[in-house]
Amino acid sequence: MKKFDIIASTTFGLEALTKRELLDLGYDEFLVENGRITIKGEMVDVVKLNLWLRTAERISIKVGEFKALTFTELFDKTKELPWEEWIDIDGNFMISGKSLNSKLFSVSDCQSIVEKAIVERLKENYDVEWFSKSKARFKVEVSINKDIATLTLNTSGDGLHKRGYRNRANLAPIKETLAASLVMLSYWNNERLLYDPFCGSGTILIEALLIGKNIAPGLDRKFDFEEWEVFPKEIVKAERIKARNLINHDSKLRIMGSDIDKKSILIARDNLANLGLEEEITFFVKDMRDVDIKNEYGVLITNPPYGVRMGNDDEVRQLYVDFGNKFRELDKWSIYVITNDEDFERYFGKRADRKRKLYNGRIKVDYYQFFGPKPIKER
Repeated sequence: MKKFDIIASTTFGLEALTKRELLDLGYDEFLVENGRITIKGEMVDVVKLNLWLRTAERISIKVGEFKALTFTELFDKTKELPWEEWIDIDGNFMISGKSLNSKLFSVSDCQSIVEKAIVERLKENYDVEWFSKSKARFKVEVSINKDIATLTLNTSGDGLHKRGYRNRANLAPIKETLAASLVMLSYWNNERLLYDPFCGSGTILIEALLIGKNIAPGLDRKFDFEEWEVFPKEIVKAERIKARNLINHDSKLRIMGSDIDKKSILIARDNLANLGLEEEITFFVKDMRDVDIKNEYGVLITNPPYGVRMGNDDEVRQLYVDFGNKFRELDKWSIYVITNDEDFERYFGKRADRKRKLYNGRIKVDYYQFFGPKPIKER
């Protein structure tokens, strides 16, 4: 099969980070747009991207793109696309959609028309009148933006943030993809201590562990494409074996997390145990105010409680004051905090060296970055 367009969808604001990941994986030609990056690739690239991208939300194949001003155009041009090259005769294809600034604004009607067009195309190619939809899942998305319809097949299935290790989560958890992004945007590396004083279910620290040991984030989960007949099983198996061989088992990391809530720490330990790495992170129950911290070259990354997630603004802001009193004078630490509170710097007592706008789900947040010095290398 010839090369085709592969789309890595991202959260807005993280496109540059996903681009960096693609460069590290050896890709050098791509189109970067808001919320997505497109590359040319083959079957093996679909497997690699699903296994390795830490910051992308899903990996899709672009089946077609065209201008559609009427429902007739949408039907006819959808039917012209080679759906039989991807969807099995018993494939369970389902349609989702979205429309923005377009004449075809009724998403439900667009979904219905796309489904009818795909059915007609498959009828002609498979010479059948009825589809059981009893086997592999094929998630088709029709996205219409400024009258340009883009039809894609989601190869990932469930979002890539679902790594498979988090069976339970505490209140207001952070997505794994965002947690990995926070680590990648920091100064942390394998030689530095990493600490999260509001670790909750441990997601930030576990993502750091996966990065530090070079463990592919998708290694222990399944993807929809693995059930598609068009994907050679030997390619999938070979790429998983390669990924396992690239794990850095010898990397000795210093990662710690604490939380005042005992239940959260138990969940964090369970999540870590699901990876079989329960000895690699130290989780403990303690109020942030009572933790003994040495002023060494450490990195602190945290997602503390904030009002829109947890309620009780006064209590949360007093927590920020206490947090600042505890940590802002540690001049050898680099501190990174994600919160939606626009007054965080005032309560923390220090202006950030950099502030980056991100999204935690649908919540607009800022990533406050307080840079510490680089460690002095011993001669």
